[in-house]
Amino acid sequence: MTPDEISAHYRLVRNGSVELSAPLSAEDCCVQSMPDASPVKWHLAHTTWFFETFILERWEPRFRPFHEAFRVLYNSYYNAVGDRHPRPQRGLLTQPTLAVVLAYRADVDRRMAMLLAEAEGGAELLALVALGLQHEQQHQELILTDLKHLFSLNPLAPAYGPPPPAAAAAAALDWRAFAGGVVAIGHAGRDFCFDNETPHHRVFLEPYELASRLVSNGEFLRFIEAGGYADPTHWLAEGWDWRLTNDRQHPLYWRHGHDWQEFTLGGLVPLDCQRPVVHVSYYEADAYARWAAARLPTEAEWENAAADLPVAGHFAGRRQYHPSAATTGGLQQLFGDAWEWTCSSYAPYPGFRPGAGAVGEYNGKFMVNQYVLRGGSCATPEGHLRATYRNFFPAAACWQFSSIRLARDADAVEPGA
Repeated sequence: MTPDEISAHYRLVRNGSVELSAPLSAEDCCVQSMPDASPVKWHLAHTTWFFETFILERWEPRFRPFHEAFRVLYNSYYNAVGDRHPRPQRGLLTQPTLAVVLAYRADVDRRMAMLLAEAEGGAELLALVALGLQHEQQHQELILTDLKHLFSLNPLAPAYGPPPPAAAAAAALDWRAFAGGVVAIGHAGRDFCFDNETPHHRVFLEPYELASRLVSNGEFLRFIEAGGYADPTHWLAEGWDWRLTNDRQHPLYWRHGHDWQEFTLGGLVPLDCQRPVVHVSYYEADAYARWAAARLPTEAEWENAAADLPVAGHFAGRRQYHPSAATTGGLQQLFGDAWEWTCSSYAPYPGFRPGAGAVGEYNGKFMVNQYVLRGGSCATPEGHLRATYRNFFPAAACWQFSSIRLARDADAVEPGA
């Protein structure tokens, strides 16, 4: 991007975060529902902290912080920057107020506009701004998913927006074959990517098949009704322990009274059997796949299937923060709707090198005890995704819009299947 283009993109992304918070009260923005989630107010401040700490502090003439304490309060996990406020205690920060955080954003945005107009930092500054904007888009998704978890704990079942409209009938699930062989994955070229998407490299794939769409609520309901949550033979040992410890009987936001319901950002609604199942852990995704006589895809299989497809789908730009049903044939829903668990551990690619300095902590140090998810979701900002994009979460995580796409080995397919 040119300096003018990145300045315009900066304004667009930064305004988008404030727009997400606009329907909320100050009270909504302050509360933290669990240690893995953060208050909306913290997201608004932390994304601003990124630009102040990594860019203004380095390049702004006569730099002075907006507030000296913010360097600690809004540091997330950058050990090289210094001390951090404990993550589980972010919801205790009633001060500074939401109004002060918004003033902080406005002040940093004003100073960033001046710095970008001068363009004194050259290509290195512009690269850090691009990283900061991609980082902010990740937090825009977290604003929605963290808020959904918070609202789900409220007996009033508050709604962030309108309920999702009734979905059309989902297309029949079928299978798409891929020849495998030696294929290239990972980011290549000069466009933006995170360091964990590199380097571009070759892998060997056996012939395989992918399901044409995500698993639906109705299909997952049949797993429940068949005793899937009660049969340990479908579950990894650690997953079975997790299920017992948490007394998990169904996906995170499902409710079962007289009929099945699902909590959404549009409030509590009847379970729509045509839409994809979401908010399932890796354990649940893997158990369902075993029950269905299939498996989860590897991330290389997923990327090979998605590499030549346009990055288009149900993203946050539609402002319908719930996945849609796949109503047409062919390979659908690879991008948008819901993140897709893969069976690949989140590990470095061969030859991976993290970035230099504190920003090198962004991805590399998390490459342990996590699984890769692909494809984005209905809460992912438009334009943020690539076929090479690697998301990652621990196996128990399910407050994100995570779903299931089945895979199977081509040589395991019965004739005529």
